[in-house]
Amino acid sequence: MRGKTVMFVGDSLGRNQWESLICMTSAAVPQSRMQMMKGDPLSTFKFLDYGVAVSFYRSPYLVDIDVGEGKRVLKLDDISENGNTWRGADVLSFNTGHWWSHKGSLQGWDYMQSGGSYYEDMDRLVALERGLRTWARWVDTNVSGAGAGTGTLVHLRQLNLHFCDPFLPMEWNARTSTKSCYGETVPMSGDITYPGGYLDQIKVVDSVLSEMNSMVHMLDITTLSAMRKDAHPSIYSGDLNPEQRANPDHSADCSHWCLPGVPDTWNVLFYTALFF
Repeated sequence: MRGKTVMFVGDSLGRNQWESLICMTSAAVPQSRMQMMKGDPLSTFKFLDYGVAVSFYRSPYLVDIDVGEGKRVLKLDDISENGNTWRGADVLSFNTGHWWSHKGSLQGWDYMQSGGSYYEDMDRLVALERGLRTWARWVDTNVSGAGAGTGTLVHLRQLNLHFCDPFLPMEWNARTSTKSCYGETVPMSGDITYPGGYLDQIKVVDSVLSEMNSMVHMLDITTLSAMRKDAHPSIYSGDLNPEQRANPDHSADCSHWCLPGVPDTWNVLFYTALFF
């Protein structure tokens, strides 16, 4: 990997994996000179003695978001602005999915734009598929499509659930009045049964990948992650004030992952997929 650039693209769960890889690699070469350059949307950690850069580009939907007249427009057909930054990376690892279902104050856009029309909302699976097809066209054209010849390796990390989704209620902690990872200290037991909505997301991803010309490796970490209901920051992330920590039903972070932890396993699989 000497002289190469690895770039993670996606949401804060992708950032989780990026941070994990930085820690793991730093531990392997503790005497190497290192440099962190933080920015938004692009942050890069460099191992100067090896010419290796490990970057994270924040793009929760992968496709572009424009701001005009104070409104955020999610452009389901356009990825050009984001894509300009991704060119030149030797390994690209994408993730998306977590933000597509957010509504209300957590929704990351005011309007969607598709096919020249604007929408206040649409079926989120339809939006996800349109966005992923735009991403797929970019990969086919810019990575391994005709005339591209970049030799870039592309990975798409499977959308991973946090355990509070509506399945296996007998596994949830009874010490809180809502489904929460607070107080969980052991992994799930038994088999995982996924809710129907998640299976629909998998079908969208599979459909898009099956029609691509490029070889994209799917890193499916869904089941191994879903088992680890004990591996989330909960109220201990350091970002909460005492009042929030006292109210885990509403404040516990059950989406992201502790480090060291589950993202380290993602990266072991990532490493294996790259080199074996």
